[in-house]
Amino acid sequence: MEDKQLVDNLIQGDEKSFRMMVDQYRQTVVNVCFRIMLNTEDAEDIAQEVFIEVFFSIHKFRRASKLSTWIYRIAISKCLDEIKKRNRKKRIAMFGKSTGLDEVVHWLIGGEDADSKIIQTEDQESLNLALNKLPENQRVALALSKIEGLSNLEISVILEKSVSSVDSLVFRAKQNLLINLNTYPKVLIKKKL
Repeated sequence: MEDKQLVDNLIQGDEKSFRMMVDQYRQTVVNVCFRIMLNTEDAEDIAQEVFIEVFFSIHKFRRASKLSTWIYRIAISKCLDEIKKRNRKKRIAMFGKSTGLDEVVHWLIGGEDADSKIIQTEDQESLNLALNKLPENQRVALALSKIEGLSNLEISVILEKSVSSVDSLVFRAKQNLLINLNTYPKVLIKKKL
């Protein structure tokens, strides 16, 4: 069955077409998820989520690309969401250490006395201002690299840029962030509270 007919049937809620679509794309989706998650059980769990998403979102498919491409992007997005859930605290901590913002990191990941440290709120505001000064493409690349923990190859697929372009974006983002942080001296001063 061609994509057009398959999509039409899926939009109408045809269960046989849904089973056919799952059979056709299941192994590809599991393989894509495995390459990102590096764990068979995680890949299979996420693949199930992908097909649930396809089932509930098929009416949003714009047909500007192949059905397989759309399913592939959903799979990548689901994997990245799972990685984000698992690594958020760890990545924020690493980002804080690399920029000298350990106190802010402690506050971001919910340290036991976060509410009592007013200075950390000011540090976070300064960090947000410094990040917001970055051009959007640099801010996105830096967030994907340092907070999400993605490789530059993974980022290049998401941003649809070459790996060397992503390398450059991340490097410039780090440099510009340091320059921007220097305009907020409180952030760079370690304080004992």
